[in-house]
Amino acid sequence: MKRPEIEESGGGRIETSPLGQSKAIIAVPARNEAERIGRCLAAFAVQRDHLGAPIPAGEFGVLVLVNNSTDKTADVAHRMGPRLPYPLEILEIQLTNATAGRARRLSMDEAAARLRTSPRGSILLTTDADSVVNPVWYAGNISHLQSGADCVAGYIDAEAPEIVSLGSAFLARGRLEDRYLRLVAEIYALCDPRLHDPWPNHRVSSGASLAVALAAYQAVGGMPDQALGEDAAFTALLDDRNFRVRHALDVSVLTSCRLDGRASGGAADTMRHRRDVPDAPCDDDLEPALATLRRAVMRGFLRRAFLEGKLCQAVSRLLGADQYPCEPSLSFLAAWRQIEGRHPKLRRGFPLRPSELPHEIPIAEFILRHLRLHAENSGVRADRYHRAIPLEPVDA
Repeated sequence: MKRPEIEESGGGRIETSPLGQSKAIIAVPARNEAERIGRCLAAFAVQRDHLGAPIPAGEFGVLVLVNNSTDKTADVAHRMGPRLPYPLEILEIQLTNATAGRARRLSMDEAAARLRTSPRGSILLTTDADSVVNPVWYAGNISHLQSGADCVAGYIDAEAPEIVSLGSAFLARGRLEDRYLRLVAEIYALCDPRLHDPWPNHRVSSGASLAVALAAYQAVGGMPDQALGEDAAFTALLDDRNFRVRHALDVSVLTSCRLDGRASGGAADTMRHRRDVPDAPCDDDLEPALATLRRAVMRGFLRRAFLEGKLCQAVSRLLGADQYPCEPSLSFLAAWRQIEGRHPKLRRGFPLRPSELPHEIPIAEFILRHLRLHAENSGVRADRYHRAIPLEPVDA
């Protein structure tokens, strides 16, 4: 189905859609993905539940938004359609301002519009055309949503042959970063736990694996219309509105490690730079272990105060009432952003480099040994970390 540019709101004109009876729709933005779209669509065809039974045909549908393509992406998808056990709709559009973020927003808005016309439609999912979801990806997302989550952010793994092909130095830095990120995630889980996002979890929100209740998606105005980082911005919007975002390790996808990306400044450009400059800085939010502990403890302290109705007292304690007159109507995240911006101990320095991680990892492990011991003595469940261990900012 070829169409001109779709209105930014999405779903402005809906012709008869094969997705009209679906409970869930998977939105896949695609641009020049003729070589990979087949693998992406095939992975949806073999989805099963956790006991091995195939997902019933028609329970979910897939909408592929092919934007600004100059290859045969749409043709490949059309040829596959008759062989697939789920309804497939393909939209071909031209965007005047074609960015990865805008394409994802439009694909999800179009899917949401179809869900609203389905008598049982309630769940919106998205992944990338160069990604392959695991066989229980759909079932895992549904399970977490049925357990109370409003949104599920899955775990992203790299295609093994592709990441190895980028060289030993690139692989080594990735292993170091992943090890450190796992330690950082547990520090936050102990100091600032979320009941709806218990340990074990991760700290990434990627459009390669997102699932969200339709009501939550609509409540925050949909996916932010920004060129890059729309996925993390979306989950931040949900969090700010008190929707429950689960960062699930048991929901995962394999995504490509190609260096010829579709978006300038995106993941491909980052990987190319890190391959060419092995000690290039890590992600901006990766900081030294002691700074991580300080930030996690302070955020946990402030969140507990917010939940107990003592936000202003906590803010005054951290910043001083004369420096920051607290507004009782602030949301937690609004208050936290104020604290981060004003507290001298929370100013971010330069991001860590891979060469610094062998020094920081033992420090993080030392911190965790003491946090776990303190948690055990405080009666906090070590397997889930449902509640915070009783730490004060001074402890950090």
